[in-house]
Amino acid sequence: MELTDLGFDGWFEQRSTSLLHPGQSIARVTAVDRDAFLIRGQGAERYAELAGKLRFETQAAMDLPCVGDWVCAQWPAAEGPALIHAIVPRKTLLRRKRPGTTVEFQMLASNIDVAFIIQACDYDFNMRRLDRYLVMASEGHTEARIVLSKTDLISSVELEQKIAQIAGTGISVPIVPLSNVNGAGLDDFRALLAPRKTYCLLGSSGVGKTTLINRLIGRDAFETKAVSETGEGVHTTTRRHLLVLEGGAMMIDTPGMRELGLIGTAEVMQDTFADMSELALSCRFSNCTHGSEPGCSILQAVAGGTLSQERYGNYLKLKKESEFHDLSYFQKQRKDKAFGRFIKAAKKSMKQ
Repeated sequence: MELTDLGFDGWFEQRSTSLLHPGQSIARVTAVDRDAFLIRGQGAERYAELAGKLRFETQAAMDLPCVGDWVCAQWPAAEGPALIHAIVPRKTLLRRKRPGTTVEFQMLASNIDVAFIIQACDYDFNMRRLDRYLVMASEGHTEARIVLSKTDLISSVELEQKIAQIAGTGISVPIVPLSNVNGAGLDDFRALLAPRKTYCLLGSSGVGKTTLINRLIGRDAFETKAVSETGEGVHTTTRRHLLVLEGGAMMIDTPGMRELGLIGTAEVMQDTFADMSELALSCRFSNCTHGSEPGCSILQAVAGGTLSQERYGNYLKLKKESEFHDLSYFQKQRKDKAFGRFIKAAKKSMKQ
């Protein structure tokens, strides 16, 4: 398999030339398991580790290789792991705030052409969560499409209502309904997959991501579990991995996410909430916060019923959350840089 079959094109070639050193070649990260990486080059796939210099110079978790990355690797002449020396700049990415109280990024995948955001038509359907996924994709410059799975559990009328509910909020992302049980919509989904392009499945546990991949490859290659009696999803996928499907498209499956915190998304929210951004142009004040100012077009739309209270509330919540995490994140960066300068100064004085 050639590198171009894995998605390597002129954009990556231009940015990798200066990073490659003698004895190294380009490979793509296909799986990550803590400190171990699986990489795939021309006709070969092997486990890899970080070279000492890269490990020492890496300061943030998001600067480590993730699934979908292109890397400069040194392949061993005998048995043993390959060494990753550098990461080629990312064209697109998917990242979130690391779960818990720590305010830092966690990489999900990179160099994705299209992210399929999957929501099941039963218990999982949640407009607020959908907005979060769309904001995350927009922040990473990744094209997004919505997949409504488990359509066999609802009537055709109910399905149309859900599609209308999404469109009614101003979301213009294409929607693909499908069922892994009766196969409805699977041919439409397959028609969206192009060779040499990379796709990613995003969604909560139990929405059918792994089952969909099994349907695409035509066999039960990956374990699936039934949804619990409480309606909550059950984790099946435990790590992110890139698969090459028949036909040449590549798919990245991801574990279900219960937390989807956002950092650095304040500026791109206007793309996800395009309807509100358009309304904001008519606000009396150019710096309107859409909270309580007189002449706010968004508040008028909510009062008049043309903008739902739910969507307005979700916008304010995401905006406040992102701004808070941004402040915490950049404060941490400043402290880390100041500490780094202190260490360098201390080492310099010790040498004198």
